[in-house]
Amino acid sequence: MGKAAIWALVGIGFLLLLIGSAFRSNGGEIIGLLMISGGLYLALSPEGILRKEQVIDNWSILIENAQGNAKMVFKETENFIKKSKAPSVEMKMRTMSPGTFKGLMGIERDFLEITDRENTRMAPYQIYVNARDYGINLDVSWYLTFRPTWLHSLLSMIPFVSMTPRAVSDLDVFDQQDLTVFATNAHHCLLKTVEKLMVSLNQDPSKIDRKSKGFLGIS
Repeated sequence: MGKAAIWALVGIGFLLLLIGSAFRSNGGEIIGLLMISGGLYLALSPEGILRKEQVIDNWSILIENAQGNAKMVFKETENFIKKSKAPSVEMKMRTMSPGTFKGLMGIERDFLEITDRENTRMAPYQIYVNARDYGINLDVSWYLTFRPTWLHSLLSMIPFVSMTPRAVSDLDVFDQQDLTVFATNAHHCLLKTVEKLMVSLNQDPSKIDRKSKGFLGIS
C-alpha cells in the first residue's frame, strides 16, 4: 500500500471517529479507531525504521564534486553485486526513517537494502547503502544492521530454540563466516562503484579509507 493510501486510511478513520462521536455511534468510533490504528501501524512499521542501535558496522566516504551521482551509485553497486553471483542475495530500494516520530514528520532517505535469505539465522542482518548530495559533494555510506523480525524475536524467547541468534555474540563460527563474506562482498562492490566514480572525476581512489568501523572491521 502506498503512502498516500495509508494516510488516506488514517484520515478517513479520523473522520469516522468524529462522526461516531458526534452521533454517539459506538460502531463508527470503533471502525474509525481500527482504521487509524491500522494506518499508523502501516505508516510507522518497524520495517521502515533504521535505528542507530541496530547498526553494528558501517563505512562512509565523501566524494568531492560528485553531486548528482546518487542514482549511479545505487545502480552500479547493485550491478557489481549481481556480477559477483553471491548466493541468495536480494536487493531492493527502501525508504527509511531514523525513528517513529521522524517518520511521522516525513524525514526519510532512500537506501539500497541488501539481504541474504539462504541461512535462516542470517535473516536479522541487512546492509543499507545510501548515497546523497551534500552541497557539491556526494556522501556515500553503508550500514550493517541487526534487525530481528517479529518472528525471530518470538522464536528467540523459546528455550532451546537456536534457529535465530538473540544477539551478534550468539553467532557460531560458520555464521560469522557467512556474515563476514556477505558484508565484505557488498563492501567491495560499493568500493568498486566509488572507485569508478572517482576515476571518472579524475580523482585518486588509492586514498580511500577502506576499513569499516564496527563489529567486523572489514576492508
